[in-house]
Amino acid sequence: MRTPPDPRTAARQRRALGTVGTFSGTRLGIARRMARLPRTELAAKIGISPAAITQLERDLIRPTTTVAAELALALGVPGSFLLHASSSQPIPASAAHFRSLRSAPAMSRDQALAFAELSLEVLAAIEDHVDLPEVSLPTIGLSSLHTEQGIAQAARQARDALGVADGPVPHVVRLLEAHGVLVLRLPDELIDRRVDAFSTTASSRPIVLLSPMKDDKARSRFDSAHELGHLLLHHDAEPGSKVIENQAHAFAAAFLTPADQVVDDLPRRLDWPAFHRAKRRWGVSLKALIYRAHSLKLISDAAYRRANVQLAEWGNPEPVPLGPPESTSLLGMAIAMLADTGITIDDIADHIAVPATRVRDIVNSATDLRPRIDPA
Repeated sequence: MRTPPDPRTAARQRRALGTVGTFSGTRLGIARRMARLPRTELAAKIGISPAAITQLERDLIRPTTTVAAELALALGVPGSFLLHASSSQPIPASAAHFRSLRSAPAMSRDQALAFAELSLEVLAAIEDHVDLPEVSLPTIGLSSLHTEQGIAQAARQARDALGVADGPVPHVVRLLEAHGVLVLRLPDELIDRRVDAFSTTASSRPIVLLSPMKDDKARSRFDSAHELGHLLLHHDAEPGSKVIENQAHAFAAAFLTPADQVVDDLPRRLDWPAFHRAKRRWGVSLKALIYRAHSLKLISDAAYRRANVQLAEWGNPEPVPLGPPESTSLLGMAIAMLADTGITIDDIADHIAVPATRVRDIVNSATDLRPRIDPA
């Protein structure tokens, strides 16, 4: 049986080979979390300590050329990926508002955050060539968020500041993108399905990531408005609390269906055809409209309970489908503009040392306008 090498001997041999000239701890963290590998597991694969992985990710040390190659192999990325400086900073999990904070494992949330960080790198590379909308989210007064009236007032301020006319919001995702928010739909094949929508402002550009599992326009619009609530109201709030989530939920309801504007479209009894018409007009779910009608005291407690029993029997999708979720478009349009100037996805990928397949994953997650196929 072959005797395992002595760790101290192996370390001396690695040092003799010399350290790499450049190395990105941020990129290492992205690759490790995208691969869903805890530091202990990655360290065991390489034959170094978990503490060394932590030091590498924090750029406190640089690896030898051998360790750098072994890390790239273990993580399934090109060696150049780890040697290229990162243009983004890690997004702390404590700064991201996850809808599924309790149901999604921490490693799955970390994987989604790593995808967001890499998306920002791709976005930065594109912005070297294309002017994208500047971040122009309004500042909202936060004095009375603990009351429904205060949240409704914040929603009114947001609609006015974002230029939303009276009536239904035409396209929530495009509204976010027009004000500088990067909106992505989490890739179903890459990210744990238990990760729901989340958002963060702890990055160079606000990000909203939507769930691919909600293949429904009404529910997806509400998610987008819910995340807008977090972006505007909860800069410094601790994510995950029921109070914070309820505030974002109430904001979404008031933003999409302002009380003084929706009230005439809501019936005073459990009239499903009337609720169906309101769903088509306002672009929100029957569940949201029933909740809205009850919160505005238009229907009784008993009618509200009967409605929820019926909704539970129907399940999802609800009656009166509105079609597929609102599409994202920002990166797809930017890539199309680049293609007109002769710059391809492969060129972007080479420039930032990210595999072209992963750049395409990111672009596809941020557009329903598929980029043209690069010439061979």
